[in-house]
Amino acid sequence: MSIAQDHWKERKRPARLERRLEFSDYEETRDFLEALADVSESTGSYPDISFGRTHVSLTIQADEESGAITLDQRAFAQRVDGLVASASLPA
Repeated sequence: MSIAQDHWKERKRPARLERRLEFSDYEETRDFLEALADVSESTGSYPDISFGRTHVSLTIQADEESGAITLDQRAFAQRVDGLVASASLPA
């Protein structure tokens, strides 16, 4: 399963996926975070999140046992991409 290379950055040490999103205002940021919470709860995937008024940074850490990014984690990243696309946010 592939993820958009220009959206997520795959890091090696430690293995993780990272993405930063920019928003026009705090309301848009909050709406995205609420939608992300719904996806996290439905999938059981909880990325590390940091945010400010108009940005969100996400990090999906590698599986603790294997030390690698799993297919489920890549699928979660694609679900996040879907949230961005449905909200008409810039990639």
